[in-house]
Amino acid sequence: MADEFTVTDETSGKLAALRAELKKMGSLLVAFSGGVDSSFLLAVAIETLGPEKVLAVTAKSATYPAGELPAAQALAAKLAVNHQIIETCELDDPHYAENPPQRCYFCKMELLTKLRDIAEEHGYSVVATAANADDTGDFRPGLRAGDELGIARPLQKVGLSKNEIRALSRQMDLPSWDKPSMACLASRFPYGQRLTTEALARVEAAEDFLTVAGFSPLRVRSHDTMARIEISPGQFAKLLDEKLREKIVARLKQLGYIYITFDLQGFRSGSMNEPLSDEQKE
Repeated sequence: MADEFTVTDETSGKLAALRAELKKMGSLLVAFSGGVDSSFLLAVAIETLGPEKVLAVTAKSATYPAGELPAAQALAAKLAVNHQIIETCELDDPHYAENPPQRCYFCKMELLTKLRDIAEEHGYSVVATAANADDTGDFRPGLRAGDELGIARPLQKVGLSKNEIRALSRQMDLPSWDKPSMACLASRFPYGQRLTTEALARVEAAEDFLTVAGFSPLRVRSHDTMARIEISPGQFAKLLDEKLREKIVARLKQLGYIYITFDLQGFRSGSMNEPLSDEQKE
């Protein structure tokens, strides 16, 4: 019986369409986080255009989990592609640090402007992000920044979903195929709660602890002095084991949280968007 990550004829057709899109581009700079989608896009671009026609650029920032960078470096080395690491300073922009609903727009404007400048400097014809077809179903103001800057979204253009990308990545033997979905650390905070380096580091430390404890996927949503833990419902029982629960509470209190809770709805991407009205999304 086929699993959800089986490569179907339809998925293979989308992969062929992706390769055709990449061939038309000629050369490509990939915004490469090391996650499932960007790793897949990078690998297919290299396979299609050759490594000399592709540049991977990874952003280093307080808003990204530090543990993701070594994995991105390792995969880029394995793929034998030119890989550049840049630093971004989103927190220096008050429009971003104040954490409005349009936060991702300001973040992507800074990042993608830098990527476009690098592409122009080194002669790459297109800058591409790895947004996929599923990304159209949620509030994504960062996509608007990409549109304004002329950034390509080839995975989305050919209709590849996250599960299809995982299936193709597994077929290609990419180590990223089953990585949990990641998002920047700012997504752990309610809109309007100011972002600081210290708050981001606290969330990262809390999630690192829970990851080591065996929870995946997960999010620690940071509501000032309260931590709201999102994990898959299948792991609820594990979280409530008395000894483990006590260790989690002790660690998160050590990090500065006063109240430690877990969300009965379980893990879900974009849960901080749930309170937004249609007007706030405009």
